[in-house]
Amino acid sequence: MGRLFWKFFFFIAIAQITATFGVGVLFWVENLERSNRNSEIDLSPPASFMIRSAAATLQFGGTEALRSLINEGRPHRLQLYALDEDNKDLMGREVSPKLVEQAKHILATERERRVVERVKAPNGHSYLMFIPAPNDEFGPGGPPGGGREPHRIGERGPKSMFFPTMPIVVALLASLVFALLLAWYFSHPIGHLKNAFNQAANGNLDLELEPVMSARNDELADLGRDFDVMTAKLRTLMESQRRLLHDVSHELRSPIARLQVAIGLARVQDKDKLDLTLERIERESMRMDKLVGELLTLSRLEANVPGSMEEPIAIEAMLGDMINDASFEAEAIGKHVDDQLDCRVQVKGNPELLYRAIENVLRNAIKHTAPGTTVQIHTQLDEINKLLHLSILDRGPGVPEEEMNSIFELFFRSSRTKSNSSGHGLGLSIARRIVEAHQGFIQAANRSNGGLRVDITLPFMADEPARGDTVES
Repeated sequence: MGRLFWKFFFFIAIAQITATFGVGVLFWVENLERSNRNSEIDLSPPASFMIRSAAATLQFGGTEALRSLINEGRPHRLQLYALDEDNKDLMGREVSPKLVEQAKHILATERERRVVERVKAPNGHSYLMFIPAPNDEFGPGGPPGGGREPHRIGERGPKSMFFPTMPIVVALLASLVFALLLAWYFSHPIGHLKNAFNQAANGNLDLELEPVMSARNDELADLGRDFDVMTAKLRTLMESQRRLLHDVSHELRSPIARLQVAIGLARVQDKDKLDLTLERIERESMRMDKLVGELLTLSRLEANVPGSMEEPIAIEAMLGDMINDASFEAEAIGKHVDDQLDCRVQVKGNPELLYRAIENVLRNAIKHTAPGTTVQIHTQLDEINKLLHLSILDRGPGVPEEEMNSIFELFFRSSRTKSNSSGHGLGLSIARRIVEAHQGFIQAANRSNGGLRVDITLPFMADEPARGDTVES
């Protein structure tokens, strides 16, 4: 059991022990107060019955009959006293003035209880009759005539200072048991979490807490499930990182190998062929530079440092500049670009990154559309949800349906375009990350008559229409 268990146990036990002692002391004080408030006059129903009997005996039989009744009651629990006007007991016993005052007080305030009576005898004297509380008539010396002087009625010895020891001991034991159970209940799953984090720190991300904590339904179980989600994402990221390193090394190996071959040929070739070799070296170095640039952009996006994302972008002006450049290049290879733009709105973000994302999709469409066909660009505004829908459609070979979910992955190239593609499979991946950094999303689907459709959705600013005519790329 770890330190956390003992901390839980200690603080829970201290709280319960304090509460137990507090409640015990309160009950103890209350019992003492109640005992101090208890009457020294017997208020029980048998005492009331005996008082009524004695009153009737005195009224109809006189004092001698009452003496006989009192003598008959001596061996029993209830002892009756009858005091005349001078507070002298009929039997000659001494009575505490305090007890007499209490009897008179009860007679004046609680006549309906009939535990104290003042009865007039046939001889003209009136007698105050009451019965003291049990076991208080005599002290240790016993009753009169037992050889010792009787104690005065109502003069009690010291009260019992009983402390509720047994209830407190039982409560403490129960508190300790439940403190142990509660501490174990909290510390046990935390032990699983500690072990899981240690395993994750050592590189083992396959450990799952859901099977061992599924029976719980509390925040600790939620924390275990969050840990499983975290480790799953870490596994995905690490696998993606390993795959990225593999793909980058593979993509770099080919141009480096061609560079080495070209350099070797340059050393042995004639001077008239040297220009062709240098041109190949330059082309391969440019490919490597482009790949490194795309990887740097991808790294910035993965690290969530894309630069300023608060600039207002006049999206229609930016698309106009982009389409002009793309149309010029497309016409040179017998292809066309047709646009239908109606989106005079502003998008908040990074103009350079957003330009690059849309341009990657557009150039990809121009690259793969068939010669003599047209790449179409459509825009549509959702005024209710403040969303801009941008669609780029080509007439290329499309993408197999089983590969549709993979075209935005790193270094992925479709089986239909791999043979005639000079790219690295990073353009759509970068486009997706840039669009997502602008709080949008991108998706693709095959067209019914052939070709690919890529839809980009971006939120636009809900203020005035965009101003400005151009955005520099």
